[in-house]
Amino acid sequence: MAYTSWAASTTYSVGNIRRATLLQNSGLVFQCTTAGTSGSSEPAWPTDIGSTVTDGSVVWTAFNSIFEELSVIAPNAIIELFELHLDNTLHGATDVYRWHNGCNADVSGNITWNSNQYTRQPIEADGFEFTNTGTLPRPRLTVSNLTNVVTNLLILVNVTTVGNDLTGAKVKRIRTLKKFLDGQTDADPYAGWPIEEWFIDRKSSESRDSVMFELASKFDLPGTMLPKRQLVANLCQWAYRSSECSYSGSNYWDVNDQTVGSLALDRCGKRLSSCKLRFGANAELPYGSFPSAGLNK
Repeated sequence: MAYTSWAASTTYSVGNIRRATLLQNSGLVFQCTTAGTSGSSEPAWPTDIGSTVTDGSVVWTAFNSIFEELSVIAPNAIIELFELHLDNTLHGATDVYRWHNGCNADVSGNITWNSNQYTRQPIEADGFEFTNTGTLPRPRLTVSNLTNVVTNLLILVNVTTVGNDLTGAKVKRIRTLKKFLDGQTDADPYAGWPIEEWFIDRKSSESRDSVMFELASKFDLPGTMLPKRQLVANLCQWAYRSSECSYSGSNYWDVNDQTVGSLALDRCGKRLSSCKLRFGANAELPYGSFPSAGLNK
């Protein structure tokens, strides 16, 4: 079914279902579970199934927009769409390329969803499954290159950033049902699974037949150390006379904590003793380190 959008200052009964007025990535719609009148402004809709939100005197509960259709004996055909979004800084453009894999027997040729046309393009995508191993998935997206469309795109973006190969481009994976595509009786761009957003981490391979990319989540940061700030015992990490350091006095010392006569010779030794010289031995110190690190009882 196509869902009606939410409206302000409207009376709703238990069981009424409404969608947000703007397209959301969550793929959720909202059922009235406490009757009443909606507020004068749209609420901040929840993003997970089962969550509730109070809207005036109405209480809405979130559920999946395609649950009803998938629960029938013969559910409608599942359509998988892909969008490639370029980044102007990395790729010299903000173009968006839209494809669908065209392998569903109920769909042939290009299709339109949410007023956007998706070109039929042989695509293979896998590895999106989440596991309990503690590691994020790194899906693989293989796109046909028989017409050199991807190779030509790689050449263009590499002019802006040499060797980039589309690294950093956003890939959206959209899944909906055939009945919700534009032109269908129940057309509804708000009905579908949550929209997934990935980023190209690297080009795995390129041939005349296809180009394979490895995708990663924005939270997948290989080589990043947490916490980023190391627990160093006696070496201040603040830049001297910066906003973190906050020292702006007219007394000057060198790196050995010896008095000097001018600002040009003023250097901080980065030690706790250096901080005490400037702020006072018994004052609260903005010391950018951890003097107690490594100490044992």
